[in-house]
Amino acid sequence: MPNPFEIANQLTEDYADLSPIKATTYGIEGRDDRWDDFSPDGEQAKRDLWASALADLAPHLDHRDPVERFAAKVMTGYVTTKARRHDEGHWRRDLNHSYSPFQIARDTFDLIDTEGAESWANITKRLATFGEPMEGYRQSLAVGLDVGDVVAVRQVEAVAEQLDAVAGSDSRFDDLVAEAAKKGGDPEEVSAAVDQAKRASFELAEWLRVEYLPHARAEDAVGREEYLSGVDHFLGMDIDLDETYEWGWEEVHRLRDEMTASAREIEPDMSILEVMEMLDSDPDRSATPDEYFVAFVQEIQDTAVQQLDGVHFDVPDEIRTVTVHMAPPGGSLGAWYHGPSEDFSRPGSIWYAPGERERIPYWQEVTTAYHEGFPGHHLQVALSEMQREKLSRFHRQFIWYSGSGEGWALYAERLMDELGYFENPEYRLGLLSSQLFRSTRIVVDIGMQLGLPIPDDAPAYAGEEWTYDKAVDYIEKIAINPRDQAESEVKRYLGWVAQAISYKVGEREILDIRRDAMKREGSEFDRKAFHHRVLDAGAIRLDHLREAVL
Repeated sequence: MPNPFEIANQLTEDYADLSPIKATTYGIEGRDDRWDDFSPDGEQAKRDLWASALADLAPHLDHRDPVERFAAKVMTGYVTTKARRHDEGHWRRDLNHSYSPFQIARDTFDLIDTEGAESWANITKRLATFGEPMEGYRQSLAVGLDVGDVVAVRQVEAVAEQLDAVAGSDSRFDDLVAEAAKKGGDPEEVSAAVDQAKRASFELAEWLRVEYLPHARAEDAVGREEYLSGVDHFLGMDIDLDETYEWGWEEVHRLRDEMTASAREIEPDMSILEVMEMLDSDPDRSATPDEYFVAFVQEIQDTAVQQLDGVHFDVPDEIRTVTVHMAPPGGSLGAWYHGPSEDFSRPGSIWYAPGERERIPYWQEVTTAYHEGFPGHHLQVALSEMQREKLSRFHRQFIWYSGSGEGWALYAERLMDELGYFENPEYRLGLLSSQLFRSTRIVVDIGMQLGLPIPDDAPAYAGEEWTYDKAVDYIEKIAINPRDQAESEVKRYLGWVAQAISYKVGEREILDIRRDAMKREGSEFDRKAFHHRVLDAGAIRLDHLREAVL
């Protein structure tokens, strides 16, 4: 009988075969010229793989070796969630503004290797055959359409617009033609392949508008049952949604008060909005969204690694590097992280999509850099990849729960404050703004999806019912985000069910675990050792993380 690590090795290869996109994303070699099969048959093949894995892992859930037992438990939890999501029909309505098969396929070109003729042969083939995964995807959505299991109008329109951007004259795919000329590809072949990818994108956009959109749901909200499914998928723990909604409002009020006090430290005679406007408009406090901004973030990262290594964390040489990039236009706005390849030949990377902004103010971006890079996502993801004797290969490559992943990244922001890295009041205002943003996400997301009323003491629309426009106003005016980003954020919340709350709720749970550890260990509590235990476990279910740490 194979042990859990052997099962994990085979499961990694089998899943990479079924999902070459994830193989590229996680740096698993040998599949960069292939696509996932997003058709009903392809989705069923993944479901069959999960069933086989669960049967193989079941005998090891009480394994006498704690490392083997942990590996079996973590994989079983993840695979069980994947199987349940399939059985609930998620595959036939997987259409949303931020993270569904189209975006996953589109974004793989940001990560695929671009050095040498072989890499460009892979890129060219993927571009030329882009229509294959899009057709399979259309077939799965058509199944949902046939049975009346459809998403909201707003999500369909958002994806159609993104398809238009890929199919248009200013397509992000066009950049690959110029890049091919510099890095060993054939520009003419790549250009022809880009045209095919554009055509496939245009055809899917037309189908969505003509065939799908007329039957899409008018209402945005998904309701409590589907929301709780999303909670399990993204957090991996049970939560009381009504209590969490109330706590979110408490955090909104607390953080608004702290931000007001912080703003007074910067300019005592200005209101908080006036201070933010001053910070946003001062050219000496911002950078253009190009190599100047990249250099600003890169210095933050390099300094943090240098100063924290050996003191608060142990950082192996293989993961000391994290790179910074500006994302191609045409996608969701914001910032995100991509982990290193399995062999660390591709380092971890931070990506920024600032939209139409001509300058990016510094004051909000210091905390974002800590969140997305080091000691946030980069440290957790890359360090997990190093734990080859403790974590199974499947765990290291594929298991990621947003609750513990985003929760750690938000905890990392708070930790940097505890360590004195926000002495500049402008940057600390950015930290508080980040916390307020994530708290506002909680009330907007839960309130919108469950149809809960806005409380009577709320800072805007008190006592009223949520609407899309009110939600956008909250992200713009209460969480202080540009209007275009606020609109993108709310579309994301409505389509990517329960993902938005995972940041703040995950941080809350990690802080609660830390408090429990401090109570139990008393004077013996060591913060560095606590971080070591959390990071050793990886971005697993939050209920499993609590068990692993405590």
